[in-house]
Amino acid sequence: MPKTSARLLSLLSLLQARRDWPGALLAERLDVSPRTVRRDVDRLRELGYPIVAFKGPDGGYRLGAGTELPPLLFDDEQAVALAIALQIAATIGAGIEVAAARALNTVRQVMPARLRRRIDTLQVTAVERPAARPDPQADSGVLLALSAAVHARQVLRFDYTPAPAASAASARGADDDGAQTPPRRVQPHHLVTWGGRWYLVAWDLDREDWRTFRADRITPRTPTGPRFTPRELPGGEVAAFVAGRFRGSDGSGDWPCRGEVILDLPAAVVSRHTRDGVVEELGPDRCRLVLGSWSWPGLAAAIGRFDADIEVVGPAELKDAFAHLARRYANAATGAPGTPPPTP
Repeated sequence: MPKTSARLLSLLSLLQARRDWPGALLAERLDVSPRTVRRDVDRLRELGYPIVAFKGPDGGYRLGAGTELPPLLFDDEQAVALAIALQIAATIGAGIEVAAARALNTVRQVMPARLRRRIDTLQVTAVERPAARPDPQADSGVLLALSAAVHARQVLRFDYTPAPAASAASARGADDDGAQTPPRRVQPHHLVTWGGRWYLVAWDLDREDWRTFRADRITPRTPTGPRFTPRELPGGEVAAFVAGRFRGSDGSGDWPCRGEVILDLPAAVVSRHTRDGVVEELGPDRCRLVLGSWSWPGLAAAIGRFDADIEVVGPAELKDAFAHLARRYANAATGAPGTPPPTP
């Protein structure tokens, strides 16, 4: 590589590493004169890099944002990380799969051969859970509009398409009722992804409560409203709040039904198959399990998957659920008519 070209790449790398660079320090790092630095900066500007000069005792340069995208400079680790991120972009539900594939092809073409071989050996296949119908994708433009409103702390107005009546997987607090509703007015707080879908967490100004909205059902209206002072999210942590909404609780992150049992199994074995439960070792082959679920029969069934004797510590609703499932399983084994579920 010609000496001047190598020096230009080094200069560009330095400008990307920090915001402001005094001219004298750049000259020292590149082992050239300040006049050479000025000439190299002019060459980079001709290539499309918006390098801004600033005045002062230590006048220097900074790399600004331009109206066009000039050639980018990545080190080896950054290039590989970018290629991996573009390959898994199809799994985030943002509707950018085609654009990500095009971007990956563009990046690959300008990579050195050694990096191209590394990228070509990494093939990522996104495997989604089977579903009766594919999940709708959120529009990337909508995601950008929602994110901008969150960042600017501006009241957001949007039309919200209700879910079909059969949708039972919506988060508690998400408003899917009523086909004809006026535009929603919310204070947007967080844009999150959960299970391949995007959601907006916001304070609903008309209902005076926290709500979660599916981004693929949102049609933003313009202009946005006035700025607001953010409220404190219940629990103070968005991850726990969203998890609680999807578990049907009040946002505390807990399940509506939670019980405690003792299993004749080692704690290490139970822990491997318990995602949200709390496991306490009571002996070499005995442990305590605290677990939650949507319903008491569902909780009993989840515990029953362990091939071990079970002692129910409580509550009584969990014992009733085990009795109900025992009758149901016995009827299934003998072909007898089913029995109604226990009264909540």
